[in-house]
Amino acid sequence: MNETMVCAVGNVATQPVYRELASGASARFRLAVTSRYWDREKNAWTDGHTNFFTVWANRQLATNAGASLSVGDPVVVHGRLKVRTEAREAQSWTSADIDAVAIGHDLARGTSAFRRTTRPEAGAAPPPTEPNWETPAGDSADQAAQQRLEPVAVT
Repeated sequence: MNETMVCAVGNVATQPVYRELASGASARFRLAVTSRYWDREKNAWTDGHTNFFTVWANRQLATNAGASLSVGDPVVVHGRLKVRTEAREAQSWTSADIDAVAIGHDLARGTSAFRRTTRPEAGAAPPPTEPNWETPAGDSADQAAQQRLEPVAVT
């Protein structure tokens, strides 16, 4: 409920590692996010500090990320931020992970060709049919309304 959701825009820094686990598919990769700012003295854009995040994807998102992402790809990652601090060999380490909800190519920096994946349907019921809301052929809405409003002769 009280999770920190973030949206990070950056580049894929490592090749995604895909694993098929007992709990389902899992993938991870490092994301490099570099801030840029306008340097008035140089009169040019300058790169600032680079933050690195480990992005974790699960289930179908992991499968699609493993098949779609390569090192250097500009991406947008939306997910839960998890910051961890641990002690290793008498040193304190802090890591920032993103448990991804959505990952996509950054279309502000290039193009992408989207392909839907098919989901296996094991014993799934056919989708319900939609009712036909269109006016029958040869019958416009105005004609139908006019027919309802015409007086009926009673003999």
